[in-house]
Amino acid sequence: MEVKAAVVLNAVPPYGHVIASEKWRNSSLIQSLKGVKILFENELGVADFHLPNKSCILYVSECDMIAGNSYKRKLVRYRNSGSSFQELVLVENTRLSEQYFSAVQKFVLFDLGLTLLPVSGQTEASQLITQIVHREGKENPFRRRTSSQLLDPLVLALVQQVPGVGRVKALALLQHFSSIQQLCNAAKAELEPIVGQASAQQIHSFFHRPTGAGS
Repeated sequence: MEVKAAVVLNAVPPYGHVIASEKWRNSSLIQSLKGVKILFENELGVADFHLPNKSCILYVSECDMIAGNSYKRKLVRYRNSGSSFQELVLVENTRLSEQYFSAVQKFVLFDLGLTLLPVSGQTEASQLITQIVHREGKENPFRRRTSSQLLDPLVLALVQQVPGVGRVKALALLQHFSSIQQLCNAAKAELEPIVGQASAQQIHSFFHRPTGAGS
């Protein structure tokens, strides 16, 4: 049983496929995935999805955040799972969850050292997963030049989610900042020489969305 569990925890789906936890079978996220084949599995451990580029995803919904701190224990188990995958966290940043988002972001990035991708909901999450799955089949010249985490296609996809930031600006940012934490915490003055004033404002706002008045 332990051998099977270990195999599943490190199972890499073939190109064009996603391994999804059985609990997601009837979700809108799964229904929104386009051009991706789904393999359902009961024993993925804490992870919700495995992607063909050896990354896995844990999804934190607005309901998880509003319900209390149990999601933090789940995140810690995720970080400590022993998976050989790059561990990615998708967090819903909505009107209901925005007052919690800053604390979750700090916990994921600084306390656990994981990569966080903010999404507006399951539909946007499915689009991001689809983008990552299909991009994995293309040649990625940046991996030959450096093993930096920031030039991983997952993080490149994150930066390109920022309004006003395309591939060229994303690459410029990733060549300048040596860690995802540095990029998330960069001041507007640090960003402006790289992407210009307007984009600097958009990037800063994206990573520092205001919390609710009661937080």
